[in-house]
Amino acid sequence: MTSGRGGRRKARTRQALLRAGQQFLAEGRTAVSIQEVTEAADVGFGTFYGHFQTKEELFEAAALAAVDDFAALLAGQVPGGGDPALTFITRFRLAGRLQRQHPLLVRVVLGLGPRVLTDQNGMLTDAATDIEAAQRAGRFDDVPVGLALTAVGGVLLGLLQLLDTDPQLEASSVVDDFAERVLRMLGLPAVEAHALARTELFGL
Repeated sequence: MTSGRGGRRKARTRQALLRAGQQFLAEGRTAVSIQEVTEAADVGFGTFYGHFQTKEELFEAAALAAVDDFAALLAGQVPGGGDPALTFITRFRLAGRLQRQHPLLVRVVLGLGPRVLTDQNGMLTDAATDIEAAQRAGRFDDVPVGLALTAVGGVLLGLLQLLDTDPQLEASSVVDDFAERVLRMLGLPAVEAHALARTELFGL
């Protein structure tokens, strides 16, 4: 039981450090000291080195954790089964809308830049699964999945950056316009792409 409590305590401490790191990254404050990080996390200074060797290592882990958090936020809202093209574009549209719901998390993801498109992470895995399923069903053009991922990921990063830069934009319509163009890029006819990109998103 002691070991179990200790393990849970250590996990909570690491999570607190990661959250503090994400907050500093979102604010663009990477020149902070380890003391400032541990104070923001509300943990003891000495505990930092039980999890990370350097501040840079913490920021790296915090950024990568943000990408997986981003994917996890989408997981429960994406429909399973049915049309794989709809599953794919629903995930894209929800990802775009997260900028308004979780701006700090999105800012951390944006800070990784193109690495989001190359480092293994939950977001890439889910998108690749969706694209492969849509290709097998004959819904998307048969192109290398890596190429499709890079193209779609670049569009999504650009969209998130646009929304982050201009808080006055009406996010839903902008996201859906981008989604329609992504579907056309992947091979869907214009009329169908328009309809799928505007399918009702339940709960939003």
